[in-house]
Amino acid sequence: MLKDEAQPPALSSCHASDPLGAANPIRHPIKPPPPQPPSQSLTGEGVLRSRYRLLPTSSPLGNMSEGDETASTENQAAPQLNERILSSMSRRSVAAHPWHDLEIGPGAPGVFNVVVEITKGSKVKYELDKKTGLIKVDRILYSSVVYPHNYGFIPRTLCEDSDPLDVLVLMQEPVLPGCFLRARAIGLMPMIDQGEKDDKIIAVCADDPEYRHFNDLNELSPHRLNEIRRFFEDYKKNENKEVAVNEFLPANTAREAIQHSMDLYAQYILHTLRR
Repeated sequence: MLKDEAQPPALSSCHASDPLGAANPIRHPIKPPPPQPPSQSLTGEGVLRSRYRLLPTSSPLGNMSEGDETASTENQAAPQLNERILSSMSRRSVAAHPWHDLEIGPGAPGVFNVVVEITKGSKVKYELDKKTGLIKVDRILYSSVVYPHNYGFIPRTLCEDSDPLDVLVLMQEPVLPGCFLRARAIGLMPMIDQGEKDDKIIAVCADDPEYRHFNDLNELSPHRLNEIRRFFEDYKKNENKEVAVNEFLPANTAREAIQHSMDLYAQYILHTLRR
């Protein structure tokens, strides 16, 4: 190369050498982010977009320049929320309550929905918290027993103890608390808990191929019924609480009890919710 030939300009780099040989960073001007229009509302989606610097909903990435990408990386304080998450947060007014907002089902009182509170094989006594609609831990059973089957309640029912109607659901597998399933009543277990009526519906999961063909308690083995009875007779003994279980009643009596609890709910609760 000739000495008098013009040298090409140096490409932009992260560092340049000074006369002393030390590498000093070259500070390039940073393009400021474009000004944002003032928010019309500070509620709902507007608050979320302002707080988390959300991307435009028309594109998951938007049309960002190199300078915008740098500013976004520096300012990103939280994960980007997409439109699907936004809609679930900004358009929801209240959380669904499993007792009041879940339908009992079009086939009731024959086939009905059940909200599971306690898992089969569990020693934890979960129950519905009526104020929040969440499933809470009430206590750990004092006796060395576990629930023989999934246990829960029928939504939109009401009993004399001001609780929804309790159900013990026979099926193959344990179900997580808070899930709901379809069940069919096959009998009624009359029970007195500390002097108060606390009857239990005995049901089978309507979508379990091993149990859905059962229609009445007399189709179950005597051992299965004794197991259920013994659990409820014993599970509160170490708490010095008295429980009495009477003779099991057939499926038609169970359906009548469900219908009665549906009528009580409609009479005392449903009209209040509609107001």
